Amino acid sequence: MTPRRTLLAGLMALACAPAWAQTAYPNKPIRLIVGNAAGGAADAITRVVGQALGKELGQQVVVENKPGAEGSLAALEVMRAPADGHTLLMGTNSALVKVPSFNTPVPYDPFKAFTPISSAGQFAMFLVVNKNLPVKTAKELQALVAAQPGKYNSGSSNSAAELAMIQLLGQGKAINVRYKGDVPALTDLVGDSIHMIWTTGTSAPAFVKDGRVKALVTLQPERSPLLPEVPTATEAGVNDKLGIKPWAGFFGPAGMPPEVTQKLSAALQKVLKAPEVREQLVAQGFDGYGMSPQQFSVYFKEQYDGFNRVVRENNIKFE
Repeated sequence: MTPRRTLLAGLMALACAPAWAQTAYPNKPIRLIVGNAAGGAADAITRVVGQALGKELGQQVVVENKPGAEGSLAALEVMRAPADGHTLLMGTNSALVKVPSFNTPVPYDPFKAFTPISSAGQFAMFLVVNKNLPVKTAKELQALVAAQPGKYNSGSSNSAAELAMIQLLGQGKAINVRYKGDVPALTDLVGDSIHMIWTTGTSAPAFVKDGRVKALVTLQPERSPLLPEVPTATEAGVNDKLGIKPWAGFFGPAGMPPEVTQKLSAALQKVLKAPEVREQLVAQGFDGYGMSPQQFSVYFKEQYDGFNRVVRENNIKFE
């Protein structure tokens, strides 16, 4: 190569260097935003996955809590962020299904405002009641509330829990109180401010095992190792009333580069399969599993349509 050609080649390489540097991902800490308060199930699960994801990608993953407005504050934060893969959302059906379907005004179109990356998995949920409530089964709770509609209060920290309670007891039979997390709701349950709540496997076991509350049924298809004495909906005879799946997944802003989305998804799928991560998630009452962006997009649409169908067919009105 002549000296002139060598010089030109060197200049071209220098000119391309900034563009190449910009494509390296991740090149700074990743913000992973969760729309729930610290200490709850979604927060605990996000931190487990975030720590492992940071090790896998070789970059720090910083979990940020932005609770409020059923997770939509966190969703809006991510929606408005640069679509470079450095700001992500741990999303659930509250922020991604219930809010855009039933809140007015609609804050965003979930299919246009976000990039689906991977599923996270499914929460374990238990129906727990005040220890002094004179019931021992889900059917006895149904009968008690039906006999005195409007007398009892239920708590919920997400739309899946609220919908499950409406499905079980009927529209308007119990007065729902919305919380920013399961822990404050369980504290009020123990303190007699509310009578019942669908809560996650992260918080429920400790309250049940020390006798502060009673657990009547789980939404899982099989009994949970966290509370093996608690029957499934089928065993409790109320499976026909319950059709909700409390899921979670990872999203980014709309317009993320496909190569970044694929890299993130592959890393998340690997992390969620790791035995040490799965062990931690199971301890939180969470069944973790990842999906490709394409698979998760289909799953998300199915969950969105299914949630809306249950609400429409049962004429459910959220409070």
